[in-house]
Amino acid sequence: MNMCKTHCQRLKVDLESVSTAQKAESSRRYFPHGVNCIGATAADIKLIISNFQSENADINPIDMLAITEYMLLKAEFSEEVLLAFGLINKFVKRHYDDDLLLRFEYWLEHYATNWSHVDDLCIKTIYQFLLSRPHLIEKTNHWAYSKVPWCRRASNVVWVKFVKRKIGKSIYYLNKELIFNHCDLLINDPDEFVQKSIGWLLKATSMQYQDDVIKYTQMNVGKITRPTIRYAIEKMDPNTRQGILSLGK
Repeated sequence: MNMCKTHCQRLKVDLESVSTAQKAESSRRYFPHGVNCIGATAADIKLIISNFQSENADINPIDMLAITEYMLLKAEFSEEVLLAFGLINKFVKRHYDDDLLLRFEYWLEHYATNWSHVDDLCIKTIYQFLLSRPHLIEKTNHWAYSKVPWCRRASNVVWVKFVKRKIGKSIYYLNKELIFNHCDLLINDPDEFVQKSIGWLLKATSMQYQDDVIKYTQMNVGKITRPTIRYAIEKMDPNTRQGILSLGK
């Protein structure tokens, strides 16, 4: 525990040293419901992690995970959560066992407090973790039933890079029916960020199964929110987009 405390105090100092009120104000524009930020950019966080790991190359994956969880527990600012997630990015592909997925779920339900935490964890950390464990990809499906909206959002975001993905020498295809069934589970979700994540997943799916996404949006145009539809059809041609949008008028 002393090891974790010492390293986390050092990381907090590093974060404070690059933070400014101007950066904090700039970040707040992306969080209309408010965010507690110290004022560090994604580039700042990446550099802090890189320097920390270079200077502490002897820290093994298990201890790095312990530092991550200690930092998450003590985090005051949004950027501290992002920094904590990033500490294990280089380790998740080849280290840890399948049970780390349970920890990810716990983090989403207890430490994520905004959309950037969800997206950063899913698109960077969990993505790398699942690349070497494709048998776990569909096991995140039950996150849709979480009482925490950030975890429900993650249930969509975690799949966007796996609709079709080259893994090793093979191509992985996420079950198409599972995707649409999953969207059905959340189609009436009251949380706006969950709704936007449905649109994001459908947009990713449209790159591989455009006709199916068109059919799905047409069948559910009365249920899906307009912003969700706009996200879903963003990559389609103008005539197709206009045709789908006109159905809801």
